[in-house]
Amino acid sequence: MCDHCDRTVARRTVLSAVGVAGVAATAGCLGGLGTDGGGDAPEAVALIGGEQCDACGMVIDQHPGPAGQLFYDDHSPEGHDNPARFCSAWETFSYALDREDDGWNRAGGYLTDYSTVEYDLFDDGGQTFISAHLDADAFAPMDDLVYVVGTDVNGSMGPDFVPFSDDGDAEAFADAHDGAVYERADISRDLIARR
Repeated sequence: MCDHCDRTVARRTVLSAVGVAGVAATAGCLGGLGTDGGGDAPEAVALIGGEQCDACGMVIDQHPGPAGQLFYDDHSPEGHDNPARFCSAWETFSYALDREDDGWNRAGGYLTDYSTVEYDLFDDGGQTFISAHLDADAFAPMDDLVYVVGTDVNGSMGPDFVPFSDDGDAEAFADAHDGAVYERADISRDLIARR
């Protein structure tokens, strides 16, 4: 290849990179950070250090089960910055549905992904509970997960939705614990009420 060809390719690469960066910056200004605005979602954070659940007020790291967090573009939960934090999956969904009704734009939402953590089941007072996992890397985007509902396994607020990123893991958990697997799109207020 000739020297002129190498310079042309290098110049095109630089100009393309500058163009892409400019488009991304403009999209960020116009569309916000959120998934609905087309931008990148904020990353999940660890829910350790005494944070309280934005639905019930319980201290999240003192309880078992799935936890959740929700980020919003132009709003934040009462009393603190994003994310809104939750000690159960069903409370996360309930809050998300309420904010959707209020017209809030969700920038990101995360729940514990039991396909990626070494979870434990334990008995307490004759009931079975699933362990909590609150480090940032234990969370996955809630829209990418499937949920086992109606099991005999409890989280912090009684029976909960147990999230998995792997369909096979979810099916095995549902079979072992008398539950059913639901897609994210199937999570409704009615299902929350029946949990």
